Amino acid sequence: MIASVHGRVAAVSPDGAVVEVGGVGLAVQCTPGTIARLQVGETARLATSLVVREDSLTLYGFADDDERQLFELLQTANGVGPRLAQAVLAIHPPREVRRAVSLADVKALMQVPGIGKKGAERLILELRDRLGSTSVDTSLDAPAPSGLPSVTPVAPWRDQLTSALVGLGWSSREAEGAVLQLAPVADEQLAATGKVEVAVLLRQALQLLGRS
Repeated sequence: MIASVHGRVAAVSPDGAVVEVGGVGLAVQCTPGTIARLQVGETARLATSLVVREDSLTLYGFADDDERQLFELLQTANGVGPRLAQAVLAIHPPREVRRAVSLADVKALMQVPGIGKKGAERLILELRDRLGSTSVDTSLDAPAPSGLPSVTPVAPWRDQLTSALVGLGWSSREAEGAVLQLAPVADEQLAATGKVEVAVLLRQALQLLGRS
């Protein structure tokens, strides 16, 4: 199993990135929140999970080891494959996934494309006793346990968010409009915690653009 990759980011696309490791470019599928933290030419560490199929080998990348472990655990539930597990983490950070399952928050899980009411109830039933405490800090900014640098912001939050939205298919004008609307939210985050959570802003931006 490839547990992590650490190297220069060679390319970023709407659904992943290419990380150069030992002269080899590895294609890694990532959530929008993780993609938003990557910058071409910079060095990054991604926790990874290799999914093997008869006709493919797919490497999924995550901001930290906790996110990767949750990705793998989600797939132990009936009807949950790697793409759906990744979709869950694209909508909710690990702490929110644990909270939704532990509190049987069906509506929160139904926000994930591909999960209906029955699917959410099944996830809660099968994973409630296995996801761990909701008090675990699963912030994207948490340091990687291995001591290697985790995915870190390399550009101002406005540039990161705009780049991620454009990469996901929105026009520059639409992306800049969403960034402008979310500026007060970013200011609140900065005042409360001393940092801006780009992944949280990206999820909010996608919701705003989805309604427009």
